[in-house]
Amino acid sequence: MIKENFIKLYENSFRQNWDLPCLTEYPTQQTLTYGDFAEEIALTHMLFKSLGIKQGDKVALCGKDSAVWVTAFMATITYGATVVPILPDFNPVDITHIINHCEAELLFVSDHIWEHIEFSNLLNVKGVISLNTKKLLAEAEGTDLSKELRLLRRRFKAKYKYGFTADHIVYPEVDNSQMLVLNYTSGTTGFSKGVMLSGNNLAGNVVFGMRSKLHYSGSRALCFLPLAHAYGCAFDMLTTLAVGSHVTLLCKMPSPKILLKALADVKPNLIICVPLILEKIYKNQILPMISKGAMRWTLAVPFLDQIIYTKIRKRLIDAFGGEFEQVIVGGAPLNREVEEFLHKIKFPFTVGYGMTECGPLISYTHWKDFQPSSSGQTLPGIMESKIDSPDPENIPGEICVRGENVMQGYYKNPEATEAVLDSEGWLHTGDMGTRTPDGTIFIRGRYKTMILTSNGQNIYPEEIEAKLNNMPFVSESLVIQRDNHLVALVYPDYDAVDRMGLAVSELPTTMENIRLELNKIVAPYEKIEKITLMPTEFEKTPKRSIKRFLYSQ
Repeated sequence: MIKENFIKLYENSFRQNWDLPCLTEYPTQQTLTYGDFAEEIALTHMLFKSLGIKQGDKVALCGKDSAVWVTAFMATITYGATVVPILPDFNPVDITHIINHCEAELLFVSDHIWEHIEFSNLLNVKGVISLNTKKLLAEAEGTDLSKELRLLRRRFKAKYKYGFTADHIVYPEVDNSQMLVLNYTSGTTGFSKGVMLSGNNLAGNVVFGMRSKLHYSGSRALCFLPLAHAYGCAFDMLTTLAVGSHVTLLCKMPSPKILLKALADVKPNLIICVPLILEKIYKNQILPMISKGAMRWTLAVPFLDQIIYTKIRKRLIDAFGGEFEQVIVGGAPLNREVEEFLHKIKFPFTVGYGMTECGPLISYTHWKDFQPSSSGQTLPGIMESKIDSPDPENIPGEICVRGENVMQGYYKNPEATEAVLDSEGWLHTGDMGTRTPDGTIFIRGRYKTMILTSNGQNIYPEEIEAKLNNMPFVSESLVIQRDNHLVALVYPDYDAVDRMGLAVSELPTTMENIRLELNKIVAPYEKIEKITLMPTEFEKTPKRSIKRFLYSQ
């Protein structure tokens, strides 16, 4: 058990950092200090109490990142209730199902999402509050939520006659064993499960972030990942707020143009991102530049290549704000070709590994110690790992982990829990990989997607897809097995097709040339027999992972 009490981390942080900036919404620049933020939390606690919300009750939260979203989340857990963050990209049917499945008594929701939900279908919800206006959207019969909201500020001022101060921040005693977050996964297997995360699970992640000095009092963070997802939640919100960082919330869709402008304005000290961001920069900006004839010739000349690489590195660092210590990549595997290039130019990045079931962190290494192609070292003192293989260093097997961060189980789903958590506490991740004696993990692919050929070869389609996705005119791909042959399903990059003046009728011939080029760089048993063009993008989870199960047959 982690010795630090999770809730008390925030009680202490809000007191100590009272006057420092806490949350800023970008681009409006509206800012709350830690004192302002603590006061908003106290107001919300008063509302919970008036509604009869108790410790352990569920409060659902569905909307885009905002200061009100963060306030609702932090107010719920510091009250001792359980917050249920729902990704806003879920469809209304799934959102309704999750709210009912978790038996939420209160719902905070964005207006544009609420328009598509029927209040009569929400079985236990006493009231619905807008994340946009903080106003009441609906309430159950016999509930006087509208009156409570109307009188809230007046009652708050009466309680704190001389103003709300740091001394008033006293949160209830909540044991680390209590479930504080119920996070519904958006897996690629076709159904969603509620991951039960205790205060101890969350503290394991946050305390590691604090000890590693990922963030510190006064440091700057730009949050552009969805906070409803475990990765952004743990390291763009929970860790930052525990140490007194200044968090800027990107309250717009993170298009490349908007994101680069925000990075230049905020100049974050640490950047948490998913692979897609770096992969797009590499494919759309760097690769075309270094593939040109003169540049390609220059890079082949010793010493000259280092001059070019230094310039590219500086341009990349400046594009990310210029003042960050490192970029931590997580949430999905990083394309191997992109990773090798970034390592070659000495760009300060590292790759971590985690999953919602670990809230999320399993392994991480500082960029200066990062081993290329790895996913970092199993968190020392917090997590342990093993590979289900006769030769864990050389023969891939399922990655199993246990420790402080491992979930309590799946909510109301003992069968699913027993399928992944064994009697010794090992969580079977479903990922295949190898491991060095010091706990460094190397991931090969998912257990369920691995293809076993007729001659006994194990093929990890993700590795082939990573190479294919770097080819011209390929936007995204899936490699599947049909009639004992490997087939690649490809959705073309139509923007690139248009830029090059390529006719759609020429695409089959172009893809056949790409197939031949791909087969030159993969193992003999990984050669693709055929490329099939897809008319539309692949269906994806809210986390932007392709729903493989829809295309496996």
